[in-house]
Order: sequence, then structure tokens, then C-alpha cells
Amino acid sequence: MILFRRTAAVWVLLALCWACVPKQPGGDTTATPFLDSLSQQTFSFFWETANAENGQLPDRWPSESFSSIAATGFGLSTYLVGVERGYITRVQAAERTLRTLRFLRRLPKGEAAQGVAGHKGFFYHFLDMKTGLRFQQVELSTIDTGLLMAGVLSAQAYFDGSDTTETHIRALADTLYQAVEWDWAMQDKKVMSMGWHPERGFIDATWRGYNEGMILYILAMGSPTHTIPAETWKAWTDTYQWTKYQGQEFVNFGPLFGHQYSHMYIDFRGIQDAYMREKGIDYFENSRRATYANRAYCVNNAAAFVGYDKNTWGLTACDGPGNDGKQNPNVAFQGYNARGASQFYLQDDGTIAPTAAGGSLVFAPEICIPALKHMKRRFGARVYDRYGFKDAFNLSIVYENGATGWFDKDYLGIDQGPIVLQLENYRSELLWKVMKKSPYIRAGLKKAGFSGGWLDEK
Repeated sequence: MILFRRTAAVWVLLALCWACVPKQPGGDTTATPFLDSLSQQTFSFFWETANAENGQLPDRWPSESFSSIAATGFGLSTYLVGVERGYITRVQAAERTLRTLRFLRRLPKGEAAQGVAGHKGFFYHFLDMKTGLRFQQVELSTIDTGLLMAGVLSAQAYFDGSDTTETHIRALADTLYQAVEWDWAMQDKKVMSMGWHPERGFIDATWRGYNEGMILYILAMGSPTHTIPAETWKAWTDTYQWTKYQGQEFVNFGPLFGHQYSHMYIDFRGIQDAYMREKGIDYFENSRRATYANRAYCVNNAAAFVGYDKNTWGLTACDGPGNDGKQNPNVAFQGYNARGASQFYLQDDGTIAPTAAGGSLVFAPEICIPALKHMKRRFGARVYDRYGFKDAFNLSIVYENGATGWFDKDYLGIDQGPIVLQLENYRSELLWKVMKKSPYIRAGLKKAGFSGGWLDEK
């Protein structure tokens, strides 16, 4: 069921699961026309599908949808891309951003089960698109709040003007970020809970292992009001799974989104914590290796799914064909699921997500750009249309009428975000440069023990 796609059970399963100089971002001039269109069309998803009155972004489109707070956070960051690329004006972006932050600030909050948008500074995973109130009985999500706050802080750092609108943006961003009680979500434990329900309390699952929770811990450590202990970082890294997979040695995590989300906001090139200093690489290199391993798994294609090759690859959390049509009886085709491949985690039903390559473009443009161009050229409007890449496709599907190949009809906000933001980091390092100005990000990284590179620069 799509609504509860990131349940505690899924996260528990996922949690179990400058030696090499990376190619520097920026400058693939031969791909500029393609990258231009990909950037603008993907940006337009966020600009055009948002509720213009309150700034909330839908979880998906064109299917009718609730709002995703993570997608709203990504949207706030894409507006900065829009300004820099000339898709919208700075005034337009600032006005939309201010409207969004004001709405979030004014939403009712508290421990009640209904009629509120959040509690203790955290927001519910999904909100009603119009009212902004909790959708059904979804959880108060720590990671989705973290991703929302990353977007909020990107707006705060970018809109540094002295006019009333930009001044208010910075003030509201401070109010929202400093209201989040990260320490409450720790429950006096070494690692943070994944969420909370007013009906039954905290979710048993916690943030451990390597995954997108890295940005969550950095934001929590950087908080001047509700910070968490520095020892939390070691408790987090102590649960990493470092091993060799598909010819690459790295901290494993199956779905590629776990190697992408934190990197959308933080430039990890040349900065290291104690764990990575011991390994002799940085987290950017780790994500590069993960990208190559994901591609190698698909190219090897041990399960013999239709269509996998060197330019048709990419496993991550995405939509899937579910129980639609006649299918291979030997394969359980799934709906939305965290697909991925690593030494200790494998979820693969033949479904490819373009965001896997799109969100990793900054790490390995030499393999990601050709893959994206190939998928667009090969499948046309079935996979690439109004807002760029639709969420996923599966060529192994066989229908009752003999037709083959499933193509998603929807775009997903949390999968669109990595494409446009990582593409811009590749081209101009925009989000990285903006977030380097955030005192909260710097404080969080230093408390976690990061040093070196740009972090040591004044």
C-alpha cells in the first residue's frame, strides 16, 4: 500500500542490510542541451504542482495525493535552482518560500491525534494538501522532518537580502528549525527513533546502519536548542556494514537514495569523520562506489530481468507494477518498495527507477548521464514527459493481452528532488555552496567529528 510505504518493518530491514579521486562536478558540455531540459522540466514539477496558496508539494502527480513534507523540503531547495537558472525570478522564489514557511509555522501542533500537523517541532510524514493537517494515521516522521528542515535551512542561507521578505524567511527558518526537539526523539537512547504515533508512542525502529539518516543526525547535532550528544555519531557509525560488493569496497546500503539524500545538501568531498579517516576515503567516494556497485549488479543481471544493461540500470525506493496484469509466476512484482542491492540486502523485481542514476549523477556522471540519455531516447514519452522522468518502469511485465512492459504514470516528489538538486550540484555546486554558509550544518558536522577540506576554512 503506497500510503504506508516507509513502515518500521521496511526500515528495520534496510538497517540490517581520497584514495580514488572522483571526477569533479561541472562541465560535461556535450550533454548541456539534455541537462538543460532535464533540469527545467524536473524543476517545473515542484513549481507547478505545489499548492500555490500554502506551498505544500504533493507526494505524487498526476494521481490525487496528500502532501509529503520531505517533498516540500526538496521544493524549497529547487526554487534556488530556478532562480540561478533563470526559470523564475528571485522575487517569485522568495514569495513562494515565505508563503510556505508561514503556513508551516502557523499550522496547529500538539499531541492530539487529529487536527494538528505535528508535535515537538516535528511534522507528520503526510499532510492534507489544503489544510496541512495530519493525513489519516501516519507517523510523526523524524527523517522526513529532517529533510524538510534541510530545505528550510537552504532557503535561510540563500535568501540573505535585507528586504522584508528575505528577512522574514530567515527568521521563520530559525523558528521552525529551532523548534524541533531532536533530543526528545532520542528517548534517552544512543540512537534516534524513526517516528512517533499519538496512538501508541514511539516506533521501535531506530536510525542505525548507513542510510539517509546521516543528514538527520547532523541537523540534530547542530541544533542550538535541542541538540543531541556527540557520542550519538559513534553509535551511528558503529552499526555500519563495510564490505566488498560487486567489486567495490564501501559502507553498504542497498537502495541508492540512502547514498544520495544527505549529499544533496552537504559536500562531503575532502571532509572526514573518524570512521572515514580510518578507511582512507570520504562519504562522497563511498557514494561513488555504491553507484558503480548498483550498476554492476544490474549489468550482471543474475535474475535475468528483461532490459537490464550498462545504460538501463538503477535500483532504489520507487513505485512498482504491484499486482497489475498477468505476471511471471516466479517473481513477486511489488508496488512502492525500497529496491536495492548490497552484500546484506537485495530487493529486485525488475523495476528500474531513473532517479537512481539521476540522484547519483554528481558522483559518477560518466555512467549516469549516458544512462539517463539512453532511457529517454529508448522509451520516449512512456518514461520521460512533462516533468522529466516518470518514477519507474519494468520491462519484465507481461499483461493478459500480451503487451509487455510497465511504465509508471506518476512522478514522485521525493524522487524528483534528487534529480534536479544533484544535477545542479554537478553543474554549479549550488546547494553545497549554499549549505556551507549555514552555521547549523557546520556545527553539526564538527560535533560529529568531521574535519578537513572546506570545513576547516574560515
